Amino acid sequence: MSPRTCQHERMDDLRNLHRTLDLSLRVGEVLLSSGAGAPDVLATMRALARALGVRHSQVDVTFTSLAMSVQQAPDEPPIVQIRQVTQREIDYEDLTRVDHLVRAVVAGEVDLEGARAELGQIVSSGHARPRWAATAGAGAMCAGVALMLGGGPIVVLVALLAAVCIDRLQLLMTRRRLPNFYQQVAGGIVATLLAALGTRLAEPWVHLNASLVVTANIVMLLAGIGFMGAIQDALSGFFVTGGARVLEAVLATAGIIAGVSGGFSLCSAIGLEIPSLVLPRFDLVGVSTAAVGGAVAAAAFAFASYAPMRTLVPIGLLGGAAIAATESIAQAGFGRPWAVGIAAFGIGLFGYTVGRRFRVPPLVVVVSAVVPLLPGLSIYRGLFLLGEEGGQQVAQGLLAMVTAASVAIALASGVILGEYVAQPVMREARRVEARLAGPRLVGVTRSVRRRRGGRDS
Repeated sequence: MSPRTCQHERMDDLRNLHRTLDLSLRVGEVLLSSGAGAPDVLATMRALARALGVRHSQVDVTFTSLAMSVQQAPDEPPIVQIRQVTQREIDYEDLTRVDHLVRAVVAGEVDLEGARAELGQIVSSGHARPRWAATAGAGAMCAGVALMLGGGPIVVLVALLAAVCIDRLQLLMTRRRLPNFYQQVAGGIVATLLAALGTRLAEPWVHLNASLVVTANIVMLLAGIGFMGAIQDALSGFFVTGGARVLEAVLATAGIIAGVSGGFSLCSAIGLEIPSLVLPRFDLVGVSTAAVGGAVAAAAFAFASYAPMRTLVPIGLLGGAAIAATESIAQAGFGRPWAVGIAAFGIGLFGYTVGRRFRVPPLVVVVSAVVPLLPGLSIYRGLFLLGEEGGQQVAQGLLAMVTAASVAIALASGVILGEYVAQPVMREARRVEARLAGPRLVGVTRSVRRRRGGRDS
């Protein structure tokens, strides 16, 4: 072989290496921006690079950037590529399509050039649903939360209209490149003002529980915060990324608190009053209604996040069952954080199975199903009591805020524990099924992946 031919082959190998690193980084960007945890992003990038022939790669994942390097020989300098992560929009359609692409590459069904072309089409194409459909989904989610809290038809309608207004306002602020903190503040103010205004307009005819309207919109604002990824990173040892995500979640929650408390003050200044907080009462009928509302809220959030249509029904059923389980456990004498944590464990356990059955990442299922369990009511109760006079009310308000933080941690940690348990359980179940099924007369007994060289593995 001539030196020129060797040089051409080396250049081709180097070009393929650069393209493989670029593909892995772009896949990691989609996963990280969609809320995936740092360990999942790292494992996916390494598996993709290994499937394309790049071994012993080093991956560094932080909250705002991804880095990947390969050193082909000890006496050669490493090849390093870095990609910034700037987009922070929940997009479960792109996440699902990228997950399918990675699985196809790992299975040997798609080569490097085909994967690059497919990924470019995924990130550049629009959604199957228009943007107004996502706004309608946000409104339906708030309507479901209001129904879950025991609100009547008027409360559900006002919560829906307020959610639509908040979503369009935040979309406008996003286009103006305003930080998420100010978007949350604006959302909290709008939610409080519209609830107070709705109470004033409906006062001659019907009593409107404005506290449920504000609570429903707080849940909508909380739904976009990446609690799950933050807790997963912290529990998995990615403390830098986890710390950054926790700080982002704290700032976003602080924006909600500032917006709602500012809305209270503004309502008092212009003569609009928020009625006293009325907590929902959960009897047997109330739990059934709450389960229906939770199912609607979970499915609507998945719809607003562009999740595949085939997943909406199972997500709704899982969310409704989680609400029913939470209220039943709480009535049995468990504290709210423990009740939510146990229900979240069930979501993580069954969410893994649902994700595999409907061919979507489990993240799509579990994040949508936990939306009804978010501590919107505890946050609103804490803010309302902190605005009252008297030391006892202030102490109860602080306790409610601590409870909200405990519920958020229990929610995320319960889901992650369920995922940890689900994966080995599913592996053992498949092994037991294979042993008990007897001889297979039709179908394959195991999958065989064909290598690129043309030989069977």
